[in-house]
Amino acid sequence: MHRHWLRPDWDPGLTLAHLPLEPLLGRGIRVMLLDVDRTLLPGRDVELPEAMQRWVNDASRHLHLHLISNNPSRARVQAVAEQMNVPFTCAASKPRRGAILQVINQLSPPPTQIAMVGDRVFTDVLAGNRLGLYTVLVRPPRQDGSACSNDRVQQFERRLARWLGAGGA
Repeated sequence: MHRHWLRPDWDPGLTLAHLPLEPLLGRGIRVMLLDVDRTLLPGRDVELPEAMQRWVNDASRHLHLHLISNNPSRARVQAVAEQMNVPFTCAASKPRRGAILQVINQLSPPPTQIAMVGDRVFTDVLAGNRLGLYTVLVRPPRQDGSACSNDRVQQFERRLARWLGAGGA
C-alpha cells in the first residue's frame, strides 16, 4: 500500500506527556527519536515540565530515546538531553535525511522498530516517513503537559497536508 509522506502513522491528538507507550511497544518499537521544541518543551523553555519528565522516565525504561532537533543551539538541545540522560542531535535539518540516517546507522534496530515523534507534519512526519520509520504526530504541550489549544502552525500544516492529498493528517 502506498504511504503518503505527509500522513503520520499515528495521530493520537495527545501531547507527548500523555502518549501511551503500550501501542508503540506492541508494534515492536524499540527506539524513539524525539523532536525537542514544541514536542518536549513548550515555547522557548529549557527545563522539562514535570509531566514530560515523568513520561520520559517511564519511556526510557522501555525504549532507547534520542533527541533529534532542527534547533541549531547545541547548548539548548544539550541542556534538555542532559535532563533526560539521552543522546542528542541538533541542527538536524529535518526533513532532510542525513542527520537521522547517522543516528539510525549507530543503532541496531531496523527502521520498522524506530519511531519518529514530533509536532510538525513537514519536518518530523515527512522525515520519518521518508526513512520508513513509524511516525507519531503529537500536539504541542503547555507547561502543565496538556495540549496547546491554539497551535496555528500545526493547524496550518494539517490543512496543507490534507490539501496535498494526505487525508487525515
